Amino acid sequence: MNYSIILKNIARGIHGARDMTMEEAGLIYGAMLDGGMPELEMGAILIALRMKGESADELLGFYQACETRLYSLAPPPGALQPVVIPSYNGARHQPNLVPLLALLLVKFGIPVLIHGTLESQGRTTTAYILRELGILPCAHLQQANTALANEGIAFVPIAVLSPGLADLLALRNRLGVRNTAHTLVKMISPFKSGSLRLVSVSHPDYLAKMRDFFIGTGLRALIMRGTEGEAFANSKRRPDLWYCDDGQEQLLFEAEAGPLKSVPNLPDSIDAAHTAGWIQEALAGRHSIPLPLINQLACCLYGAGYTSDMNQAKAIVAMEISSLAA
Repeated sequence: MNYSIILKNIARGIHGARDMTMEEAGLIYGAMLDGGMPELEMGAILIALRMKGESADELLGFYQACETRLYSLAPPPGALQPVVIPSYNGARHQPNLVPLLALLLVKFGIPVLIHGTLESQGRTTTAYILRELGILPCAHLQQANTALANEGIAFVPIAVLSPGLADLLALRNRLGVRNTAHTLVKMISPFKSGSLRLVSVSHPDYLAKMRDFFIGTGLRALIMRGTEGEAFANSKRRPDLWYCDDGQEQLLFEAEAGPLKSVPNLPDSIDAAHTAGWIQEALAGRHSIPLPLINQLACCLYGAGYTSDMNQAKAIVAMEISSLAA
């Protein structure tokens, strides 16, 4: 493939750029993932895509290239869909409650796979908090399969699932900005038999782009504005919670609007040890779990097939949370 022609087309500026076809996008991204593209051309194409923005066809082509190179995990035992949580940001100002959401799901017997990076970049990552909770990163696929089957939860570094994506993510330090890989890692799942993906975005235009993608592919996802980029509902103000499945979408919870009604009880420090201790106390009923997280938990029960009725999911979650406090 002639990379210079592709680059010439996509780097003409916002008004003159030509999008790649889905086939071209798949070939380009496959070459990146396989390490078959020269560094100069790859860096130029990634920067051009960041400036232009990915079209729907480009995003689908990129995704298909990732899927064909993504290592698979065995479906966890049971009839429930596993929940897949990407975690690539970490806490900067607010406590990172991804581990709390994950462990609440495990209480309901729903298997949870969290994938992400081990690098902190000055933030409190999910991997660090999980380590404080006794959940260590899985070094290989078999270890992840065993953890899911025995414990119902696993943290898998992205390098284990997709070395090519891990390499592209690492380019942020050299290029100075994020690239398409930071979007794609939020969309993937290593379970070929189905799963519920939790997808978070930071910008409104990407929220629409993600909803369109999951409606178009028919894949199952719960989509929201993330909390500092992480896929859990903001404890202070719930975002819209959109559920996509089989080409349809539902708004399961609307975003909270207006003045903040109350300040939730949250950890007073965002470091890993303090956050992990607070999570353990919350699971024991000694801290109130923020209502937006309870709402998201109900969405996950519905999306994972725990119940086929959303109102029933809300009632079940309410009873379980009340029992923690008791």
